[in-house]
Amino acid sequence: MTRKQRRLTLIGAALGVLGLAAALVLVALKDSIVFFNSPSDVVEKRVAPGTRIRLGGLVQPGSLVRADQLSVRFEVTDGKQAIPVAYRGILPDLFREGQGVVTEGALEPGGVFRADTVLAKHDETYMPKEVADALKKQGRWKDGAPSPQQVTGAASDAAPKGKVQ
Repeated sequence: MTRKQRRLTLIGAALGVLGLAAALVLVALKDSIVFFNSPSDVVEKRVAPGTRIRLGGLVQPGSLVRADQLSVRFEVTDGKQAIPVAYRGILPDLFREGQGVVTEGALEPGGVFRADTVLAKHDETYMPKEVADALKKQGRWKDGAPSPQQVTGAASDAAPKGKVQ
């Protein structure tokens, strides 16, 4: 075997090992790569209590209950399932019922999601892309409502045409 053939064989073997390692990492992290889980995903996957996840969906209207010491309880729904959330802290200014939300925390043994972070929508039309896509997948996207591209800010950023004076 010539020196060039040995070098090419060594490079090929190294690329093969690197590709196998990358594939194993992706398979191992398959469930962790998700930006958030909808309530239906949490129920279907039977997420183990204590597992840290992101839970996203809409704040169920009528479910928000404020208690002492900045404690709040509310439900996050995707239209099929709803999961109760307990949070202690200051909620974002734009947090309200019926709006998109993503919470970070862990599911407790009783089925309550203990959140340590709550992320609310950005403005009147913004909703995290993942939440908009999940709602559209669930058939909860309303006709006449802004499209997910408009909601997530993915619409064209082109300036209006016309003369500048």
